[in-house]
Parts: sequence; structure tokens; C-alpha cells
Amino acid sequence: MPTSRQPELIKPEHLVPRLRWEQLFAFLPPWPEEASGRGRRPVSRDALLRACIYQRLGRRRFLTDLRDHLAESPPMMAAVGFNPYQGPPPVERFSSFLDNTASEPFRVVFMMLVRDLLDAGVITGTHVGFDSCAVPSWVRENNLKVGLRHSRFDKKVPPRADPDARLGVRIHYPSPGRRQVDYFWGYRHHALVDLQTELPVWTFTEPCNVDEQVLAIPLLEAPAVSFGLHYQSVCGDAEYDAERILRYIQEHLKAKAYVPRNPKYIPNQEGFVRKKDRVICPADLEMPRHGKMTVKGITYIQYRCPFYYPKRRPDVLMCPASHPKFSKQQGCNYLWRITDNPRDRIPYGTREFKLHYKRRTAVERVFSRLRALTLQEPSVRGLQSIRNHCLITDIAMLLVALAAYRLGYEDKIGYVRTLVPHVLD
Repeated sequence: MPTSRQPELIKPEHLVPRLRWEQLFAFLPPWPEEASGRGRRPVSRDALLRACIYQRLGRRRFLTDLRDHLAESPPMMAAVGFNPYQGPPPVERFSSFLDNTASEPFRVVFMMLVRDLLDAGVITGTHVGFDSCAVPSWVRENNLKVGLRHSRFDKKVPPRADPDARLGVRIHYPSPGRRQVDYFWGYRHHALVDLQTELPVWTFTEPCNVDEQVLAIPLLEAPAVSFGLHYQSVCGDAEYDAERILRYIQEHLKAKAYVPRNPKYIPNQEGFVRKKDRVICPADLEMPRHGKMTVKGITYIQYRCPFYYPKRRPDVLMCPASHPKFSKQQGCNYLWRITDNPRDRIPYGTREFKLHYKRRTAVERVFSRLRALTLQEPSVRGLQSIRNHCLITDIAMLLVALAAYRLGYEDKIGYVRTLVPHVLD
């Protein structure tokens, strides 16, 4: 006869770790899709999501480590939603959950958490900033200790293990005045952050060959349409110094842009003096007007060198100011812009600009917390899997913030790794 099961001395639901994690998962929105009735016996998507969030908060990079830990901890099996008296799902189920699941359900959970934080007044969305963070792919090309027969960083030859990855650049400043450039294969995680609470409002994950300027306007537009946000100020680094971005912020969003000037977009006009409708060249001579020109929707009045226009003067062999353009090209060419410039409405160098731009460091702190949740240590490959990996990391951060606020720990919404084990009773 089969022996009867002995009663538990301490039931899993009475253990403190399980109760702490159940407090956290109580604020997680339900999975927005129902499991299909075809195929293998379904595993709860809510339980798989909670297990992946637990993996991020516990900083366990590989799915095998997560499964082994759950197999050794029945209370945590119960906390995430699995049967504690059965073994956890195989690693293939977790891998399939990340690889074969579309990003839309993860995005819906992300949006529901942001909506709850907006309704609670935690996120205001009035002052925001954007930036991107590198997400290196888990390929041998990124491991400098592995020898390769082919070129390691040839952008025309993507890694065989992750063909969706693209070549990217990371710039470090190990010491003042020193710049270090590193190359990697992978993706970039673009985020729009609420600067007051230091929480992400919207994110995108794309390969490294997608420019940051391309995603700047979608990053601002998506939460404004989805949540009805009204921005007052937008901060970004010099990579976002593009006229279409600044004009969109100022004219469409009716907000103030605090983006520093990018040196490569500053024209070199040293030595030229503008007096009303005249331009004086470095040789202290008035430059004649040479008509108008329009480039990419921007209209300029063109002024030419007085020794070359209307035609070259034979008695002049050298520019009086010894300007190099006199011999390399047909003298100096000055463009007087008459189209409105959105940069003219940005108070560069003022106290107002410095105070608002200083808030942009909140974006770096958000990425620091996301990196603490293994954002830059994915164990999956492929664009779809990396997107889900990054969205789960964002969801974990927002879930901790919502739980901390609802449980009375408003000052600990940024405790992404220590809230559950050290703060919750």
C-alpha cells in the first residue's frame, strides 16, 4: 500500500521569504493574454513572469541557475506561482517564454505599472530626460579572451550566434581628460525617464545601428499619447542636438528643451562680423552678397570673398588676412541663416540651463539600477529575446517602486535589490 504523505511541520505559506515576495508580486498586473489550448500543457504565464522578475532582482543571469534555485526552494516556488510539491518547469520553458513570446504583452504590463504610478502621483512626467545604454550580446566576439580567425569587429560580418546584433561603440572616461573607446556587438536600450522620481516612463530596445536621434521623437510621443503626459522640460545630452528634435519639443510639445550644443553642428564663423545686413570678413573687407540658397529646408543668404566675386582680381595674389581658403578654394563663403533656429530659444550658459541640465544625471542613475538587475548581462540572443529581457528588467524596477510606495516606503522606491530582503517585514 502506498504510504500517506507526512504533514508538514512548517508549511511553505508560513515561511518569511515567501511572504515577503508575495507582498511584492501582489502589485504585479496579470498577464494580458490567455494561454492557447493547443500544444503542450500550458504553464502559467503569470508564474513565468514572476520567476523572471525574481531572477532579475536576485541577480541570477542564467536560466539554469534560476531553475536550480527554485528546485531547492519550495517556498519561492509557491511565491512565484508554481506548485511547491512538483519540480519547476524545465529550462526550455523559460527559454521559450523569452524567445517565442511577442513583446506586446510585456509592454502592456509595463504600461499598467506606469499607469498605476501616475495615478498614485509618484510619476508626474513634467520633467523628463532621455538617453541610451549599451546591451552587449552574449557572443564570443565580445569576449576578448577568445581567439578568432576572422576579424572580431567587422561590421559587415555579424556574429553567427546572434545575427540580429550590430556593432556599437561605448565611450568611457576613466580619468579627467582621458577618453577610452570600446567596440561591442549588441543592442542599445533607449529610455525616457521621469527626472523627479528617477523611473522609466517608456523604453525601446533596438540594434546598435539605430541612431539615438531616430528614436528621440517616438520616445517622447508614445507616453504623451498613451498616458496624456504634458512635459514642461526635456533634457538630453549633445547626441540629441538636432533641429527636428528641438523643434518638436518646443513647437509640438510646448516644452523647454535643455540640450547642449553639439560641437560638430556649430559653424566656424571666427573672424566674421555681422553689421545689420552686411558681413565683414577677417581681412576687414565687406563681403558682397551672392544670392540665397536653401538646404534641407533652411534658407541662407550667401556672401562671397570680395576678391573672387564677381570675378577674380588679378592684382591680388594673397588674402590680406592670410586666410587658407583663399588658395584652397575660391575665398571665404559666409552663410547668413534667415530661417528660424530652435537653438536660439535655448538659454545656453545661463543659470536656468545649468540647473535643469544638471537633472539629467537621474537618467544615469536609472541605468545604474537597471545594470544592477542584469540589464547588460543577457543570457539570451536575438532581437526579440533581448527586447523581452530588457522589458522584464524595466518591469522589475517599476514593480519595486510601486510596492514600496503602496506599502509605506515612499523614500525607498529606488531600492531595487534590497527592498524585499531587507526592508519588507
